[in-house]
Amino acid sequence: MASAAAALFNVVKPPNIPRHKVNGSRICSQIMNQRVKFRLFPSTNVPFQAQSDPRQTSSTITCSATDKPTSSSEISSTARIRSEVLSPFRSVRMFFYLAFMASGGLGGLIAATQLIGALANPSRAAEVPEISKGLAIDLGAVSVFAFLYSRENNAKNAQLARLSREESLSNLKLRVDEKKVIPLSSLRGIARLVICAGPESYISESFRLSQPFTDRLLERGVLVVPFATDGNLPSFEFEESEETSDTTPKRKRLWQLSPFDLSAWSQWLDEQKKMAGVSPGSPVYLSLRMDGRVRGSGVGYPPWNAFVAQLPPVKGLWSGLLDGMDGRVL
Repeated sequence: MASAAAALFNVVKPPNIPRHKVNGSRICSQIMNQRVKFRLFPSTNVPFQAQSDPRQTSSTITCSATDKPTSSSEISSTARIRSEVLSPFRSVRMFFYLAFMASGGLGGLIAATQLIGALANPSRAAEVPEISKGLAIDLGAVSVFAFLYSRENNAKNAQLARLSREESLSNLKLRVDEKKVIPLSSLRGIARLVICAGPESYISESFRLSQPFTDRLLERGVLVVPFATDGNLPSFEFEESEETSDTTPKRKRLWQLSPFDLSAWSQWLDEQKKMAGVSPGSPVYLSLRMDGRVRGSGVGYPPWNAFVAQLPPVKGLWSGLLDGMDGRVL
């Protein structure tokens, strides 16, 4: 399948940007050495109280409603295999749709021939209504199965495109500290990532707005990946005092990760914005499930209160059962 044209946006991609240094925090080393589990949450569509601060509002967008693959690469065999696993009977249904279309088309061709003969022969005029009825049934059957086949094929293409983009996302790199760089896929089953992509001011404000929810976000396995699209990653300020001795390590833990290989991150993000019809300069967020698939996305600041309300804690009665199934996939 032909890939979509690459998006061209004016996003600064410097070779190096300042990285926030966090001393004494080794969250990835800790979470990589133990498998974090959680209990199943009954529904992700939980209503939540709107934030009082107008700057915390965000408009939801769907970044995966497209039947075109990403422009970075063709659909891989891994994505096709995953598609077959997720929809094992789709190929069978499409085969039968084609078979019924062929059968209806053949029957319609025979009926059309008979109708022409009946119209040309006055002695067979009584057969015209019955032949016309059969021809209409054949044409109707072809139309119905053609519609079903087209819908199934569009769903298949959309699923392949989504899986391909998720595969590209999982291959992006994350910096844990000065010496440790890991692929995003390493955190599958361990953490729910929230990617905040925007200018320095957007990252700083998202950092500030997340403060009241730090403990509850960490209880739900949330880790934030700040991606400064203008190349100016802010220097996060952590209060060092006796009163904040408990919260400061948690704040550092929540915001420790950072993107590595910024050009690859920018290319992936530009493609998502283009397919979603979002302005290149708009700040956006993406929320990933525990299994690494995209759970939600939007323009504006991440709805931290919604994450707390919708996501289940990583420890509980259902811990370990149906890992990653913590919300529908976009």
